[in-house]
Amino acid sequence: MISALRPFLEGLVQFLRTPTLGRRVAGLLIVALILLLTTNIATFVMMQRTASFNDDVESTQQLRREIRTVFINLIDAETGQRGFLLTGNSDYLQTYNAAITRLPESLDALSMHAEGDLDVGERAKHTRELAETKVVELQRTIDLARTGRVGEALGVVRSNRGKAAMDQIRSETLAMDEILQTRLQFRTRQSEWAGTVTVIANSLGAVLILVLGAVSAWLIHRYIVEIRAGRDALDRMNAGLEGQVRERTADLTRANEEIQRFAYIVSHDLRAPLVNVMGYTSELEQAGRIVDAAIADAEKKRKVDPEVIVAVREEMPEAIGFIRASTEKMDRLINAILKLSREGRRHLTPERLDMSAMAQQIADSVRHQTEAADAEIRVADLPAIDSDRLSIEQIFGNLIDNAVKYLDASRPGLIEVTGERQGDWVVYRIADNGRGISDRDHERIFELFRRSGRQDRPGEGLGLAFVRNSVRRLGGDITVTSELGKGSTFTLKFPTRLILADAGDFA
Repeated sequence: MISALRPFLEGLVQFLRTPTLGRRVAGLLIVALILLLTTNIATFVMMQRTASFNDDVESTQQLRREIRTVFINLIDAETGQRGFLLTGNSDYLQTYNAAITRLPESLDALSMHAEGDLDVGERAKHTRELAETKVVELQRTIDLARTGRVGEALGVVRSNRGKAAMDQIRSETLAMDEILQTRLQFRTRQSEWAGTVTVIANSLGAVLILVLGAVSAWLIHRYIVEIRAGRDALDRMNAGLEGQVRERTADLTRANEEIQRFAYIVSHDLRAPLVNVMGYTSELEQAGRIVDAAIADAEKKRKVDPEVIVAVREEMPEAIGFIRASTEKMDRLINAILKLSREGRRHLTPERLDMSAMAQQIADSVRHQTEAADAEIRVADLPAIDSDRLSIEQIFGNLIDNAVKYLDASRPGLIEVTGERQGDWVVYRIADNGRGISDRDHERIFELFRRSGRQDRPGEGLGLAFVRNSVRRLGGDITVTSELGKGSTFTLKFPTRLILADAGDFA
């Protein structure tokens, strides 16, 4: 997990350390997000507080309504009681009974809303007790009047105990109402303050975000202007550079053609004296045989100087042999140079190549060698490619032939040809378990006339140089990974489609 995050953290640190427009815009966006988040949090908190204040206001209003309802019910009950006592008319009892019926519910509601309220809780409790006492006094007078003892009932009223209870209830009610009115005013001011703060916070956040947006837009506009100016400058440079590249390419092409013509001419010029040397060598060899025959005849008649015999029969044939071997090697080198020169001048013809079939044909062509060496060539399913057939055949033929030539006799040989597509490129690998190549020779083997390891196989050191030259002409690349005693892997990388304008023509 930590190793997976390390590249991200390193990239982030590099981004933060580099003073670029992108970093400034990103910083402004982060600040804008922080401001927006802060504004949202502040708005949420203030909305919660406003809702809490509104809940307190609603609860206070409800408590005030319950207090007034209790007081009104008591007044209605007292009014009905006094009307009945003064007139004896039972219609007044309807008002009384309705008030008495509603009163318990009002008292319960008052107790419920006032419960836990430190300011009015005790007063509400006292008001309930007084109301219940008042109700008992009212019911007693009505009961006396119904039994014909109106005088006693009026005596209870004249005792003023009921009036005293109502005065206390009125006093408690007014006190609670005043307390709740003060609280209501305070909560209303708090709610208004919270709403004002919310509006200010949102307005300030909006203004800051607009300012940051304007600054970001200005920076982006400036960045676009700079990009356009840079693009125009780059187009001008590219226009000049393309002209320079075309000129340099033309110069290189001419130089390369001159080098190829020079190599061709030199090779022909070298071949002429070489042919003379080879011809005179044959004549010397023939003359040596004639001289040897003459010495043999002279030996029959007289004694011949031993030094003459050694010179004619040993030293001269040995010298002629050295001359012949050297001229033959030089002839092979000249032929190789001519081959490279001709290949550099050959016109490339792209076509669709079935690489699996081509590699298998090359493997079949050396089957007699692999069978003799107890070796096997495995060709995997290779991706097709659009390229020059002859060049590809020569490249794969050389590499497979080299792999067979340098197999290790101490173990069964195995050569594998694999490939894969990588985007717009195709990669082929030719791997063997042969002798391997020393690390110091990985680049040397691609040079002209250079070879690696034991020189117990025929060759002039031109094969891999020719391969690399051909690969580069096709716009590709070749690399080798190898270890002595374990084998080698040659990796070829080609574009999936050969474009002649981009193909290299340089040796």
